[in-house]
Amino acid sequence: MPDRPRTYPTGVPCWVDVTADDLAQATDFYAGLFAWQFRNAMPPDAPDAYLIATLDGEDAAALALGDDARWMSYIACDDADAMAEAVARAGGRVIEPPEDAGPGGRMATCADPQGGVFRLWQPRQRLGAQVANIPGAWNFSDLHAPDPAAAQRFYREVFGWEVDRDLGAGMFRLPGYGDHLASTVDPDIHERQASAPPGFADVVAGFTSSDESARWWIRFTVEDRDAAAASVERLGGRVLSATDTAWTREAVVADPGGAQFIVSQFTPPDEPA
Repeated sequence: MPDRPRTYPTGVPCWVDVTADDLAQATDFYAGLFAWQFRNAMPPDAPDAYLIATLDGEDAAALALGDDARWMSYIACDDADAMAEAVARAGGRVIEPPEDAGPGGRMATCADPQGGVFRLWQPRQRLGAQVANIPGAWNFSDLHAPDPAAAQRFYREVFGWEVDRDLGAGMFRLPGYGDHLASTVDPDIHERQASAPPGFADVVAGFTSSDESARWWIRFTVEDRDAAAASVERLGGRVLSATDTAWTREAVVADPGGAQFIVSQFTPPDEPA
């Protein structure tokens, strides 16, 4: 792991959490699936719990008590109040206005014009996920939207995201993010991605067209898609679908409370499935 903490510039997805109506059941499930351990970030006398999930001692995600079982993606910003105003100006909706989330930071719950819900996160003590892109950790947040062109306009206006033809369909990039990674936690990123299309290191999220209502999907890396799917079922969850692409083997699954997410095995074309 890098010696310095992982930080996220404004406009970069930085954190994920899930709500569950049975936290004991949820912690058993995710501990069994991803080898997560948990600690409560709330004060001992607080009526609610916010359980930080750690992987190898690093913050990976969180679990909170709630009735609307779903995974949520957070997008970093320097000023949650100003960014919430930008969301509204661009045609989005501020569902829950900015408020302090203890010493960790300040947040707001928003929706894009097509209804895709996300949260803004202005970090203070809690900077965001400190582990990513390894088995058991968050890999990517993907927007599924009925009108991708409209989604591109909104997220470009609010966060500065761009879509480059050379990168192919389905990738949002934030110019300069690759340089931020190179100067902080991933000094070799540009050399490692020398054969990739220009701008690939700047990719911060995915998007795709969908016939269903807009929503953000959360993807987690696993070593073996089929083994992870079997674990989901053994632990009381459900496997909803499985897909093989040129680069991944994925499954859409649901935890015991019904929160849906994606497990993804990286399978480059030159490696056996």
